[in-house]
Amino acid sequence: MTQDKSAKPGLDDQRQSALSRWDSDGGAGVQGPQEDLVPADALPPVPDLANSELVQMRIRLIGLENLVIALLAGASEQQLELAREVSAYIAPRPGVTPHPLTLRAARQIDHLIKRAGHFGAITQA
Repeated sequence: MTQDKSAKPGLDDQRQSALSRWDSDGGAGVQGPQEDLVPADALPPVPDLANSELVQMRIRLIGLENLVIALLAGASEQQLELAREVSAYIAPRPGVTPHPLTLRAARQIDHLIKRAGHFGAITQA
């Protein structure tokens, strides 16, 4: 499915705006960051996760990674390029101290795309 850029003017601008909000405001909506709506002292403390909860989270993450790989394996080149752009976008900018988790997240996106390519080659054979 290809998109006609003339049919949706400003789509790239909208995507860039959404990505910039995610980068600077943690994904805040168009009204800006939402964390100040409730005072910090009114929020209940977040309990530590139990081992069983961490195990369940890991299981879900493995499932989601494999689902993303399957979806990327059937993605068009345009969609794969968009995924690569996201990876490049979250990588640190020049002059900014790189955060290790951000670096790992960008590499993980690239790795998922690569794994999807192997899976796609197998299913197309």
